[in-house]
Amino acid sequence: MIAQAFNFGVVFVVLYFFALKPLVKIMKERTEKIEKGISDAKKSGELVQKATEEYKENTIKLRQSAVDAQKELEKDLEQLRVENLNRIKTDNDGWTKKRIEQMEVDKKALVESAKSEITSLAMLIAKKVMEDDKKI
Repeated sequence: MIAQAFNFGVVFVVLYFFALKPLVKIMKERTEKIEKGISDAKKSGELVQKATEEYKENTIKLRQSAVDAQKELEKDLEQLRVENLNRIKTDNDGWTKKRIEQMEVDKKALVESAKSEITSLAMLIAKKVMEDDKKI
């Protein structure tokens, strides 16, 4: 019986050193790997969440920038429109003024021409009347 107990003890010691101890070591390493994987997964999840939040913030900022840029463009376009209208009005007013001046010059030329023609006609009439008076 002592031999049996001794054999059992020897078998237990052999199993402990050659089976149980390496098995415990492997299980411990595996547990550490699993814990590291879980930790890495949590960190990755946090990074993904942070990246998602940054993406949302950047999207909001970009949208606001686009809206601001559009408002600025609309403001610039309105300013250009007003400037163009003022320039066109100034050009039109200048053209109208020059046209009126030219019409005045043309009118004076016509009046002078008409005066000279009236004078010529008056002289012809006077000449005709004098000739008729001489005949009578």
